[in-house]
Amino acid sequence: MIKAVSGAVALDAMGGDHAPAATVQGAVDAVRQFGLQVLLVGREAALRRQLSHVGGVPHGLHLVDAPDVVAMDDAPTAPIRGKRNSSMAEAARLVRDGKACAFVTAGNSGAAMVAAKLIIGTIEGVERPALAAPVPGIERQTLVLDVGANVDCKPHHLEQFAVMGHFYSQAVFGVASPRIGLLSIGEEEGKGDRLTVEAYSLLSGAGLNFIGNVEGRDVYTGTVDVVVCDGFVGNVVLKVSEGLGEMIYGLLLAKGALAALRRKSDYAEYGGAPLLGVRGACLVGHGRSSPKAIKNAIRFAHSYATRGVVSHIEHKIGELRARQGAERV
Repeated sequence: MIKAVSGAVALDAMGGDHAPAATVQGAVDAVRQFGLQVLLVGREAALRRQLSHVGGVPHGLHLVDAPDVVAMDDAPTAPIRGKRNSSMAEAARLVRDGKACAFVTAGNSGAAMVAAKLIIGTIEGVERPALAAPVPGIERQTLVLDVGANVDCKPHHLEQFAVMGHFYSQAVFGVASPRIGLLSIGEEEGKGDRLTVEAYSLLSGAGLNFIGNVEGRDVYTGTVDVVVCDGFVGNVVLKVSEGLGEMIYGLLLAKGALAALRRKSDYAEYGGAPLLGVRGACLVGHGRSSPKAIKNAIRFAHSYATRGVVSHIEHKIGELRARQGAERV
């Protein structure tokens, strides 16, 4: 059994379209460039073969054998049912058992969410963990959540998303007082469907820097730091943003502007989307993740895990629950 490694990130080395080549290279780069500790979880023989192509096992990289692999077309329940000995399930258990501080995977996203929620567990009071993704803007990125974990939401779920987004933006991106916006079809209070109208009221009293409703264009203009919406809308925003970035990149010819845009729009710069609301740091990467994306996912997951985001979210959610309980009395 692997012993606890202080500050280590557990990487599902078999997850992703280009695994294990991309995951092994990304892990090695994270160890060498950032000085991080990485637990490389997967079929040990395959991992050692891949490591032989990149100079062997560097100091700070630790192998954890896991014989099974969760495929992209497996059911989301695979890590807790048919493939409990998979690299994804084992990486999640390492966080649950305190042997790693964070869990990273570029594998089956549905299965990753199930593994995080049911193996690591959710923060008390958080009903729906949410995927948060930084979307590049003119000045800086805007954190959008949820971007796909929860298609159908209730107003208090959006309130919890706002709390989680606030602390993640504050701790990981260094925004002292994140401006929280509720994505709607107009800026005025009362605009939107029943979900957004009721969520507006909750967010107004949540004790956050809530600036009100925002529209789609505000995601890119730098007027807001965190945008809250349900997972259906958020996933559309994310996919449109990715497609728009690729289109503009293909049109631009000036190398200076091209390089700057590429850095802003490339998902590999951020590595993946954190799954907020679970009792440990979890980052879900793109299925097409490159070594660069894996390297940066490890870096962001470590930053998330070591900056107290989970405990801050837990404390604030507790405050909200206590207030809501008092209001019902």
